[in-house]
Amino acid sequence: MKKITLPMLFAFTILLAWSCAGLKGLLSQGDAAAALRQMLSIGVRDGLTQQFTKDAVMTALFPEPARKAIRTVETLGLSPELERVTNTLGTVAQNAETTSIPVFENAISRIQFTDALQLVKAGGTSATDYLRSQAGDSLRRALKPIMQAAIDEHKLTDDWAKVSKPIQSVSGNRLNLDLATLMAGMVSESMFRQIAEKETAIRTNASARTTPLLRQAFGR
Repeated sequence: MKKITLPMLFAFTILLAWSCAGLKGLLSQGDAAAALRQMLSIGVRDGLTQQFTKDAVMTALFPEPARKAIRTVETLGLSPELERVTNTLGTVAQNAETTSIPVFENAISRIQFTDALQLVKAGGTSATDYLRSQAGDSLRRALKPIMQAAIDEHKLTDDWAKVSKPIQSVSGNRLNLDLATLMAGMVSESMFRQIAEKETAIRTNASARTTPLLRQAFGR
């Protein structure tokens, strides 16, 4: 039986240590899921910069074909009501974004990642897209009462009824013009855009990885 020489023993020790270090550096499924949740949560809270101008509100609320119907509203002498609604909705939307943060964070904390490791590797905005696909509908439903409360606070219901009635008749009742529903969709889409922007930054910019877990997951 051959004796194990000292150089052989030393080489084996180095190899074993290197292997253990490599294993320690591997990202587990649990750590990957935690990193994704952390990244999405940071995206919710960082950079609430969306400006809901009149044009932004109009674009978000009405698809291109519906905007043609707006001209009918204006020709009917409802421009003041339309102006008040769209301008006020900008303020409502900005306030609602801040109010909706806990709704998004709760959804993120509860989401189950079926393959977190793959999402970490996938790049782009894959984590945001996953959140949207898994929780988008429930988030919009959860936001709707918040939107309705804001609409009631600003007393927009009557003005919106005047504006939306001719739009609905021109569009042949094909549009859902429930204002709280439209606002929930607009605000949630704005939040998803913010989250996606933060995800892109964390994946591509080392300085955006502000926690050890983010550096472990995305700094490779």
